[in-house]
Amino acid sequence: MAQSAEQLLPYIAATFDQMPFNRLLGLQVSRFADDEVEVRFPWAEQLVGNPIQKILHGGVIATVLDVAGGMMAVASALGRFSDIDQSELVQRFGKMSTIDIRTDYLRPGRGETFIATARVIRAGNKVAVCRMELHNEQGVHIALGTGTYLVG
Repeated sequence: MAQSAEQLLPYIAATFDQMPFNRLLGLQVSRFADDEVEVRFPWAEQLVGNPIQKILHGGVIATVLDVAGGMMAVASALGRFSDIDQSELVQRFGKMSTIDIRTDYLRPGRGETFIATARVIRAGNKVAVCRMELHNEQGVHIALGTGTYLVG
């Protein structure tokens, strides 16, 4: 049964929430719309990259930015379809991948909760470019990223 992009957004968010690696990191999709994605995760000892300073590992930061950017790219690509069924969605977006990602580390990853957001900079038929940011619960800007994603 064909569904609109808006109807499929919760299904896609649940798929990202259930990915084993995302669950390992404690990622939870807190907002998933056609204009912005928000992914949250709590502080956890296993995410430490520097045990002396007790800050997030840079790979965790880059991963979270990539997840948020990838979700945003999917949402923007979905907007091109008026109706699509879940099997076609799986076929089309099963091939979606990250082409390139740049992560700029601005401050040490300290906090109790971390929030990654993403917005589209440009969306085409084959490629989407997104801007991602990571903040802690106090609004401290920890990192930003730019991701290029294959979407078609």
